[in-house]
Amino acid sequence: MSCASALLLCVGASSSFQKPKVFPSAGFQTVPADQRTEEEDLPNYKAERYYPVRIGEVFQERYQIVGKLGFGGGSTVWVCHDLKEDALLTIKICTTGEIGNRDARQEVIISEHIRSVDAPHHPGKQRLRVVLDNFEIEGPSGGHQCLVFAPLGRPLTSFRKLFPGNALDSNVLRQTLLCIIMGLDFLHQIGVVHTDLSPNNILAGLGPEDADVFKQIEELELSSPSPRKVLADREIYLSYELPITHGAPVITDYGAARLGELDEKHTGDVMPGVYRAPEIIMGSKWDCKIDMWSLGVMVWDLFEGGRLFRAVSAERLDDEMHLAEMVSLLGPPPKRFLDMHEQSRKYWDSKGNWIASTPIPAQSLESREIKLEGEEKELFLKFVRKVLRWLPEDRASAEDLYQNEFLNGFIRHEGHVAGEGDRRDGKGSE
Repeated sequence: MSCASALLLCVGASSSFQKPKVFPSAGFQTVPADQRTEEEDLPNYKAERYYPVRIGEVFQERYQIVGKLGFGGGSTVWVCHDLKEDALLTIKICTTGEIGNRDARQEVIISEHIRSVDAPHHPGKQRLRVVLDNFEIEGPSGGHQCLVFAPLGRPLTSFRKLFPGNALDSNVLRQTLLCIIMGLDFLHQIGVVHTDLSPNNILAGLGPEDADVFKQIEELELSSPSPRKVLADREIYLSYELPITHGAPVITDYGAARLGELDEKHTGDVMPGVYRAPEIIMGSKWDCKIDMWSLGVMVWDLFEGGRLFRAVSAERLDDEMHLAEMVSLLGPPPKRFLDMHEQSRKYWDSKGNWIASTPIPAQSLESREIKLEGEEKELFLKFVRKVLRWLPEDRASAEDLYQNEFLNGFIRHEGHVAGEGDRRDGKGSE
């Protein structure tokens, strides 16, 4: 992957709409009706919440569904052919219900805000996926928000599995981190807190050599239709697995993001469980520095091939265990942290001693990190410690990390990755 790689949309000039293709209605492998597959395997799956998409279906007289890319608790994702622009894009079709609709609306709001900022010399804007079009369709059980995006590759969750030990090597990690930091820097400068940064929401980009990836899916579906389960009210298709792509990683999914003034404090329970920052666990106000905490936790996921924090007991999130693990890896919190949070009295006494029943694990960042040696290990752990700090104000900002020694180990060997001009021109708020 290269941060200088341009994202290709496979767009061809067209003055009129393309004619929809006719996809085969037979000749596919049938999944047994009693075998749960794809979104059916998700916890709390309810078929009526999902729109019954059919390959070949056209939305808005413009977007023809040509293949399935994936699914989640709140949507299914598809390749679509834009018949107006003769382009292959992706479309997320959200489930019914207030949560799905709310997240889709927020995704549109944040995307419009990102697009509105004129910052031609900040490469971070290119590291953010935005909604290209949005509309609502009516299904058997209500309305479904639909979001159209440029095509991208695999999420880092699956991309890392292509490496030994399910973890990126150090050079790929450095390059990936630099691109993510660029995106976060731009987001934070324009007042956006992502709140849900994780490998699931970082997707590999498409490089010039990847221009035909989505076209191949369309052609395969026409010649060898994908396996599916055929039910009375819907067909559940098997998703295509994207190949390795070579573009720079892109930050996606702003359904849980918050928009406000620069350095504004927010309230509410956000962040995925094991990624929660200390101030979220304590129920306190928070700002963009929770994204920097997420970055530190995500580094461990991507490079060490396992979670930094377990934070689960009896299959439920356990705040006490989570905090005990933080103490073991980061040391005890400063007195200011304890004084700021009334809930701290449940876990520490007035002198900062741990009083909760869960024992502090016998571990350290040094003992947990087993892939590196010498100076590289020292620089890596120094990087992690810059963002994993008890107090938000002590955490490095995205801007602070541009010159980090661990990241610069890649830049010195591979050249100036940011290379689309200078890093920034002002603060991106023109």
